[in-house]
Parts: sequence; structure tokens; C-alpha cells
Amino acid sequence: MPDSYSATALAEVMDRASRAALGRMTLGLSPGALLGAWTDWASHLALSPGKQMQLVHKAQKKSARLFSYAADCAWRGNAGPCAIQPLPQDHRFEGADWQAWPFNLMSQSFLFTQQWWHNATTDVRGVTAQHERVMAFTVRQMLDVWSPSNFIATNPEVLRETVMTGGASLVRGWQNFVEDAERMAGGGKPAGAEAFRPGEAVAVTPGTVVWRNHLIELIQYAPSTDKVHADPVLIVPAWIMKYYILDLSPENSLVRYLVGEGHTVFMISWRNPGPEDRDLGMEEYRTLGVMAALAAIGRIVPERKVHAVGYCLGGTLLGIAAAAMARAGDDRLASLTFLASQFDFSEAGELTLFINESQVAFLEDVMWEQGFLDARQMAGAFQLLRSGDLIWSRMERDYLLGQRREMTDIMAWNADATRMPYRMHSEYLRRLFLDNDLAEGRYRVNGKPVSISDIRVPVFSVATTRDHVAPWQSVFKIHTLADTDVTFLLTTGGHNAGIVSEPGHRRRSFRMHRTAPTDRAADPDLWLAVAQEREGSWWPAWQAWLAERAGSLVEPPVIGLAGAENDGISGPPIAAPGTYVFME
Repeated sequence: MPDSYSATALAEVMDRASRAALGRMTLGLSPGALLGAWTDWASHLALSPGKQMQLVHKAQKKSARLFSYAADCAWRGNAGPCAIQPLPQDHRFEGADWQAWPFNLMSQSFLFTQQWWHNATTDVRGVTAQHERVMAFTVRQMLDVWSPSNFIATNPEVLRETVMTGGASLVRGWQNFVEDAERMAGGGKPAGAEAFRPGEAVAVTPGTVVWRNHLIELIQYAPSTDKVHADPVLIVPAWIMKYYILDLSPENSLVRYLVGEGHTVFMISWRNPGPEDRDLGMEEYRTLGVMAALAAIGRIVPERKVHAVGYCLGGTLLGIAAAAMARAGDDRLASLTFLASQFDFSEAGELTLFINESQVAFLEDVMWEQGFLDARQMAGAFQLLRSGDLIWSRMERDYLLGQRREMTDIMAWNADATRMPYRMHSEYLRRLFLDNDLAEGRYRVNGKPVSISDIRVPVFSVATTRDHVAPWQSVFKIHTLADTDVTFLLTTGGHNAGIVSEPGHRRRSFRMHRTAPTDRAADPDLWLAVAQEREGSWWPAWQAWLAERAGSLVEPPVIGLAGAENDGISGPPIAAPGTYVFME
């Protein structure tokens, strides 16, 4: 006899509620996913006597090297050459104080232990590739907790600062800790972020909200030149954060730069969704976002095609919209620019550590209860990916040394996160990350599959060299998906700092190369060998590409919709940055 509907529904609700409660404590990370990875690794290691013997041998060799290093230090009375070097991105033990006994021995012992555990969690035959990455990542996080740099008694730099300040540095560190704890408990932003309020210090490029619906405010920026290029530019930012990453301080605002070069710029500002928006999905983000913005621009600047720019998730959504438009014969787009945007998610970087069926189902239960993915839960995953920079080094600097790092505009923006609606985030994780539907031709819009290969307008794709969210080799796959003219640019920097790379920015360089549809396919390594390195910001190179296609210079268009067109705004005009950017 089948179970009653009420019993089945009650069981499902109980399961979801219990997992949602657990998710609040684990920052959305699935214990089941971690247990699955551990079981896979441990069982295969238990069945690998050769690997076990190899690990014993490695432990003996590393112990011998460490003992030899300790004896050498004792004999010399000072540090000799290091027995093991940290990874290039590990800067914890670089200071001169770490080269003196006994701190050099502590750091070397830690690095040997870290290396041995890396050997133990990798190259175990039979373990799936993702479980291997999860195990290596998890063990590294656990070991980092016990790094000698994290404790007063084993960190020579902290001890020296404590002695020099008579303990005042520890007092300041405690005060910093209490302040941060109070701000976190109250849902506040980090110390110093209040100095970068949108509309005052950042997001100050003059403009007006010219269209609004439930999901977006569309900002049209005021011209700063007598003449402008005839074709407007629409920027579609990611909705995971506030839009003004591309309109930070005046000196590093991409929007201000484009306006200053004679472009009419429109920007989407996404609403910060709440529980009432739980059923907004990818299709709503496409129709109420990209398509609604294009329709409004078409009324403000009629009979002109649009140069659309998408950043990160906004670029993925723009690509989906553009593919659907191409399939329908909609020719309103003149060109597409993608900034750190992926379309093939088979190698989508370190975020894939958290993407499998167990993890996605767990996140769905967390979001099911509250209607959205909380910004702090999302930030926790990103912080773990860069725990060395965002957790442990910060703890050492702020709490042990008592030194506050000066807040910057990009740091303040990074703390201004938004929520993700239940349905949209679930669809994004499943359809793109987990199943890779877009790259494999299964992503549907209006019931029919869309393909990036249908896009025929020229594409300009930007990637960054140190991107942990969208690795440049993954972004590079636009070449295999798009059957059009692709100009690919690789710039130095990370996912955000590499994009915010204004002219005059120090230590910036880039490579750029155009690939025509008739050219033979090239892999990333071959492309890297062909594309010549150029010094400076990539902005002027892209702007020159854009200006060639943006039409002749004309009088600037009017601001906002003409006549009695409904712009979704009641009352007086709303100046940029609008109202949605302030939604907490």
C-alpha cells in the first residue's frame, strides 16, 4: 500500500528543515558531501598497500630532512638554507624573524606536514577527481588552523610587536576583534566600509534611473562630451554583488571612462531579492533584466543597435539572452563584450569544489526554508577558497598584530553582497555548473534549446590571469562555442582587480589576439604563445575596439523615455545610483 501524501510531505519537510538548520551552522557546506569525499579517499587508500608504503617512506624521508635541518641549525646557531620552500602564494613565513631558531624549525615542520598530507590525499588510485580535490582542500584548511603563524607564542613577528609596543598591539587586536564581532552579530559591514557609501564616494558618475521594474533599475549616464557615438552601451553586471564594481571611485570607474570617451552608457542595477522573490528564476532574470533593459534603450535611442557588456554571471546571462535573440532573428545587438564570463562550466575553477549533487541538494534545502541564499553564506564559501588571504592573514594582522588594513573602495564593495533567490540559484547551479547544459546544447529558453554558436555579432572576451572564480582557460572556451569573430584579451590581476584596471594602474599588462571564424582552433597554450604582451591597462584597447563599431559621432540622446512611455517610476526623476543599490 503506497504511503499517504501527508506522510510523504511531512517526511520531506522534516528532512529539508533539519538540513536547513544544519546549513546555518556550516555556512551552507554539506557535511554529506565532505563525508562522501572522505569515504571515497579512505576506502581506496585502505585498499592501496603500495600507496601506504610510499607514504611511510615519504614520512621517513621528510623526518630525516627535518632532523638534519634541526641539527644544522643547532650547529650553526642560526638558520641554514631551508629544507623545504613554501608554495609561491604562501607568504606566511617570509619575514626575517621566521629565519631565526626556533621559529624556522616550527615553520619547516609545518610545511613538511602540509606536504605529506598533500601526498596522502592525492594520487590515490580509484578516487574521483572531485573527491580528490575536496580532500586536498579540506585537509589544507584543517592544517592551516594550526599554522604557527596563527598563535602568539609561535609567531616571532607578533612576539616582537608585542614587546615593542608593551602589549598595546594585543590590546588593539582585542578591540578590533570585539568591533568585528559586534558588526557581524548586527549584520553590519566591516570597519571603514561606511566611508564608501554609494552616491557619495563610489558610484558617483552622474546619471538617472530611466526605467524600473521589480527586478532592475536601468541607469542612463549623463554625457560628458559634446558628441557621442551613435550606438549605446548596455552593461549587465553580476547580481551576486551590487552593480557599482564598474563605477567605483572616479579614478577607477569603467563607466566614467566610457562616458569620457564619448559613449552613451546604460547600466543595470539589480534588486536585492528577499523571501518574496523566491520563485524568480533564470528566465525572469533574462526577461525582466536583459530584455527589459534592451526594450527601454530602444525607446530612448531608437533605431540604433546596442553594444552589450556582461560581467561574470551577468555575462553568462547576456550570452544566453543573445543566443535566444539570434535564434529568433532579433538583431538589436551590435557586439558583445564578456568580462570574466564562462559558458562552458566543465572546468569552472575552485568553485566546483562545492558543486556536486550532495552540495546542491543541501543548498537547495537551505534556500527552500528562507527563500534565498544569504550573502554571508555565499561569502563563507568564497573566503574558504582564499582562506590564506581572507581569513588567516587577516586574523594575524588585525587581531595578533593589532593593525587594521586601510579600507579601499573595492574591499568595501566586496562586503556589499546581495542575496540569491531560491529558484534562480538552484537553476544556475544545476543547469550550468552541475549539468553544463549551455555548453552541451540542453539549455532551453521558451521551450527550445539555445546555442552560443548562433551568435554572429563580434565578441570581445576578457579574462584575468589569477581568477579563482572564472579561470582564464575556462573563459577561453568561448572560442569553441561561438561561431563568430572573437577578440580574446588576457589581463593580469584577479577576478575583480583585473577588470578594474584603469589607465595608469601600476603593474598591469595584457595580451590580446583576434580569431576569425575561419581560423583554425587554438588551445590556451598556443594562444598564449601567439598573443604578444603589452604594458598598461586593457581599457584603451577595448575602447578602441568598441569605438570602431559604435557608429559616428552625433548629438547626445535625451535622458530617459520620451512622451508618455511608462518608465516604472512614479514621482520625480531618481538620480544615480538609484534606490535598489541601497537595499539591505
